[in-house]
Amino acid sequence: MKKLFLLCTLLFVSLGQAQIFNPVEWSTTVEKLSDTEYKLITKATIESGWHLYSQEVPENGPIPTTFTYDTADDIITLIGNTREEAGHTVDDPVFQMEITYFDGVANFGQTIKVSEEIAQINGVVEFMVCDDTRCLPPTEVDLVFTLSENASATPETTATSNTTFSENNNTTDASKTEKKSTSTESSEKSLWGIFFIAFFSGFAALLTPCVFPMIPMTVSFFTKQSKNKAAGIKNAVIYGLSIIVIYVILGILVSLIFGADALNALSTNVWFNIIFFLLLLVFAASFLGAFEIMLPNSWANKVDSQADRGGLIGIFFMALALAIVSFSCTGPIVGTLLVQAAAGGSQIGPIVGMLGFSSAIALPFALFAAFPGWLNSLPKSGGWLNTVKVVLGFLELALAFKFLSNADLVLQLHWLEREVFIAIWIAIFGALAFYLFGKIQLPHDSPVTYISVGRLSLGLVVLSFTIYMIPGLWGAPLNLISAFPPPQHYSESPYGVGYTQLESGNVPGGQHDEIPEGAHLMPPHNILAFNDYDLGLAYAKKVGKPVMIDFTGHACVNCRKMEQNVWVKPKVLNILKNDVVLISLYVDDKRPLEADEVVDSKLKPGKKLKYIGQKWSELQTIKYKTNSQPFYVLMDHNEENLLAPVAYVPDVDEYYNWLKEGVSKFEK
Repeated sequence: MKKLFLLCTLLFVSLGQAQIFNPVEWSTTVEKLSDTEYKLITKATIESGWHLYSQEVPENGPIPTTFTYDTADDIITLIGNTREEAGHTVDDPVFQMEITYFDGVANFGQTIKVSEEIAQINGVVEFMVCDDTRCLPPTEVDLVFTLSENASATPETTATSNTTFSENNNTTDASKTEKKSTSTESSEKSLWGIFFIAFFSGFAALLTPCVFPMIPMTVSFFTKQSKNKAAGIKNAVIYGLSIIVIYVILGILVSLIFGADALNALSTNVWFNIIFFLLLLVFAASFLGAFEIMLPNSWANKVDSQADRGGLIGIFFMALALAIVSFSCTGPIVGTLLVQAAAGGSQIGPIVGMLGFSSAIALPFALFAAFPGWLNSLPKSGGWLNTVKVVLGFLELALAFKFLSNADLVLQLHWLEREVFIAIWIAIFGALAFYLFGKIQLPHDSPVTYISVGRLSLGLVVLSFTIYMIPGLWGAPLNLISAFPPPQHYSESPYGVGYTQLESGNVPGGQHDEIPEGAHLMPPHNILAFNDYDLGLAYAKKVGKPVMIDFTGHACVNCRKMEQNVWVKPKVLNILKNDVVLISLYVDDKRPLEADEVVDSKLKPGKKLKYIGQKWSELQTIKYKTNSQPFYVLMDHNEENLLAPVAYVPDVDEYYNWLKEGVSKFEK
C-alpha cells in the first residue's frame, strides 16, 4: 500500500511539473457576400488571464498576430488586409511603447474573391500570448475555411494549438498535462487581496463617527428587546447577515451593469481613469470636511418606518437604515473599493470587495451580542473618530493620483512623470504627518490641547514613510510602493541613483582578456551570456562552471522584470557574473536556421523548424515539459539538472537561494 501511495505521489508531482499551456482556441466560419466574394472569419477564444497581441505592433515590440492564406494558384484574391476588432491599447512599461492586445474573444475578418468554384481555403495564423507572469513562444496554427452554397450557415471549424509531443516513445497529450495554470492562481491571489483590503477597510469604516456609536446602541437594542440571550444573539447575527447581503447586492449590481469586458478595460481606459480620479477627489474632500455626502433624508425615513414591522423583514430594514444613515462615512470607502475592484478587471472583484467590507462591518454586532460585557471595553466616542475619517481622506487623495497617472501613461503626455508623482505623494503624506502632530486643523476637528501616544506613533510612521520617498526624486527604486508611481523610465532622469549606465569593458572579474566566441556582455551590468546552447555548454566545461539556461523571449514582459528587478541585486548579480555560465535562449528569435539545421518538428509532425526560436522552444517543451517564459535551469556538464528549474520568481531571496543551492551542488 505504501509503495502504491508513493507511486501515485511521484506521478502527481511529475504531472504537476509538466505544464504545456494552450490558452487560445481558434475557430473559423465563412460569410458569403456574393457569388464570388466571401468573408473569412477567424475567432480566437482566449483563456481568462491571457492576452493575444494585435496584428499591428511597433518595431522591437512583441510578436504580432499574422495571417497567411493559400491563394490556390491565384484562384483566390485577397481584398484588403485582415481586419481586427478594437482591442485594449496600453502603454507597456517594459517595451516603452503603446501595444494593443485582445482578451476573452477576438474576431478577425478577411474578404476574398474567387475566380472559380472552390471547396475550401487553407490558412495559417502565427501568434503570441502572454499572461501576468509568463509569455509563450510564437505558435502557428493551421486554419481551414469551408465554402458552401450557404456559407453564412457553415458551422465553425475549430483549429486548436494543442501540442502532442513524444519522448522516449511515450506520447503525452499536452492538453492533459496542465493541471492548474499560474494565471488562475494569480487571479485567485488577486481576489484574496481584494477581499482582505476590503475587510480591513470595513474595520476602518467602523471607526468613523457615523458607524462606531451605532454598535453599542444596536447591540443593546437586540439584547434588551429579545426574550432571552439566545434570541438576542440570533437577531444580531441576522442583522449582520443582512448588512452583508445589502453590500453584496451592491457589488453584484456593479458587476452586472459593467460586465466582464468593460471591467477589464477600466485599468487602461483614459476616461475611466480620469473619472475615477475626480471621484476620489470628491470622496477625499468629503472626508477632509469640505462637505458631507448624504443620501436623501426621505430614503432614511421610509426605510426606518419599515424597520418597525419586526421579524426578519424588520431586522433587514434596520440593517438597510444603518447603510443609508452611515453613507456619509461609508460611501467614500465603498466607492473607492468598487473603483479599485472594478479596475482590477475581474467581474467578481466588486462582489468579493463588498463581501469583505460588509463582513468587517457585520462582525462586531454578532460578537458584542454574544459577549455584551465586551461593550464596556469600547473607547468612548469623541474627536478621535473624526481623526480616523481625516486620515482616510488623505489616503483617498493619494490614491486618486494613481488613476490620473494611469491616464497620463496611456496618453504619453509626460505631465505626471515619476518625480512629479512622488513629489505629490510626499506633499500629501507630509501634510498628513503635520495633521497627526496637531499642526494642522480641519473644519470638523475638536480643539487639540495634546496628542495621544497612538496618534503620535501613527504620525511618526507617516513621517518616516514620507522621508523614505524623498530619495525617489533622484531615482531610488522605492520598492515598498513600486506598484503606484510610474515606471522608472517614465521620468525626467531614467538613469537616477542606482540606475547609471555601466561602462563597457572586458568580461567581469578580469578573468579574460577577450569575450569568448559566441558570447556577449549583457548591459548595463556586463553579464557574460551566450545565445547558443552548444557554444555556451562548451565554454562552461572549459572554465569549470555550471550552466544556467535562461529560456526567454524578446517580447517576454516578465523576463525583463526579472532582469531589471532581480538580476540587478548585488548578491544575485555576483553569482550570474562569476559563478555560472549564462545561456539565454530566445524562443521568439525569428532569424532563420542554417540550411543544415532545418529539421522536422517533433511537436508538429509534417512541419519543419524554420527559425532559431522554434528550435529553442521545442527544446524547452520536449526536455522540460513546459513552454512558458521565463524559465531557468541550472545543470552540470552532463546536461543533468542540479535542482528543480524555476520560472518567474520576483522574490530576490528565493531566487538567490535557488542559485546558491545549484552552484553548491555543482561544486560537491
